[in-house]
Amino acid sequence: MTAAEIYLKTRLNERQSSGTYRRLKPENDLIDFCSNDYLGFARSATLKSNIEQEVQNHPHSFNGSTGSRLLSGNLQYAEDLEKTIAVYHQYQAGLLFNSGYDANLGLLSSLAQRGDTIILDELIHASAIDGARLSYANRYSFKHNDTESLEAKLKLAKGNCYVVIESVYSMDGDTPPLLDILHITEKYGANLIVDEAHAVGLYPAGLVAGLGLQKRIFASIVTFGKALGGHGAIVLGSEILRQYLINFARPFIYTTAASFHQLASVKMAYQLLNSAEQEVIDLKNNIKLFKEQITSKGTYPLLNSDSPIQCIVLGSNDKARGMANTLQNRGLDVRAILSPTVAAGTERIRICLHSFNTSDDIIKLTDTINQFINAR
Repeated sequence: MTAAEIYLKTRLNERQSSGTYRRLKPENDLIDFCSNDYLGFARSATLKSNIEQEVQNHPHSFNGSTGSRLLSGNLQYAEDLEKTIAVYHQYQAGLLFNSGYDANLGLLSSLAQRGDTIILDELIHASAIDGARLSYANRYSFKHNDTESLEAKLKLAKGNCYVVIESVYSMDGDTPPLLDILHITEKYGANLIVDEAHAVGLYPAGLVAGLGLQKRIFASIVTFGKALGGHGAIVLGSEILRQYLINFARPFIYTTAASFHQLASVKMAYQLLNSAEQEVIDLKNNIKLFKEQITSKGTYPLLNSDSPIQCIVLGSNDKARGMANTLQNRGLDVRAILSPTVAAGTERIRICLHSFNTSDDIIKLTDTINQFINAR
């Protein structure tokens, strides 16, 4: 082996020894309590049929996009879709990206300049952290959902300041005190950016829209790979922001555009979302049922969350894997979230509830969890 391969092998061995080695797993036939398909759109026969019909309605569309949007890959269909999505979420404009990761990377790496400041919630998604790292700005993190900690960091800010939070956190499932955070950022003249990836669905147009705060938010990021059942993302904000990102966001400039099929899938998902009232009701009822049936507390707490993401902290990789294995052996697809994905000591199982989960499935899930915990 070369010196480089020896280094790679050593790092992999370290991961295996510490119990943090990651492996890919193929699909399975277990009951889904794992995916981000909150409203069942990814498996929707109706959505699939609507997408096929939309593609058929555009017989001259290409299989691929042929290039970046600044070269040969731009479509009027894409620009019209951006306008439609912006109107749906009640923003002035939007720009499509190929993934939520690309959206956060492009937005944050291009916005803040040397002498500016980015302040991140300590539990913000890795894509926002990476975007901030790629900027030349001063970077701070504040304690999760802690307005006093945020204000302390805002007092240190220089230049243009951007505060970045999620409206539903992907690993805890909780929601920040959005209004309080907004008041503090406005007090210090900072710009608030809200990642809505896991909020759309439970809140059809997102939490920001649910509270009517779009005009006070600098930018929102909406991804299509969760409740919308597709792929890609959009950054929503002002028309000036859209034009700036077209000119300066490297993950937009230097990547091949989304295919027509991907764009059609997003358009049809938004149309379906307009008639998904029952799915949203079913999702909320399932969240309520789960929380009523679970008895986890004390040593292994259920984190406070009203979202589809429900987490029980086990405190070690071995315990988290043990509970996940027990659930999977009962036919329930629940995954362990291990360090370093989450901080050491906060290892957990992450349960994702959906509109399509049955009451019997949820009771089977909670009974198995309760038995596991009570046996400890």
